[in-house]
Amino acid sequence: MKFSSLLLYSRKGCCLCEGLEHRLRSLPLAELNPPIQLIVIDIDEERTPPHVRIRYDMEVPVLVVKESRNGEEVPLPRVSPRLKGTALAIWLQRACMKAFGLD
Repeated sequence: MKFSSLLLYSRKGCCLCEGLEHRLRSLPLAELNPPIQLIVIDIDEERTPPHVRIRYDMEVPVLVVKESRNGEEVPLPRVSPRLKGTALAIWLQRACMKAFGLD
């Protein structure tokens, strides 16, 4: 199983969103097993599909892992704002594997 991307649905000006993005960008995501690419999506941008905006409007920040072969997207549990560094990387790897029943 290879995960092509980790989607972070967020909003500009949201301190939780910006904090999570900063913590994720500090991780060596390309070195995880499997490697992950972070894609940040501002739900308030015009190009964001309306169904995404409606689904995540009051939920951001939301992490969704996207499987590379079939494009399946699975939301991850809400991550603690206290997790960072190695602890966040371990949580992320476990959450991604569990999302696809590989735990």
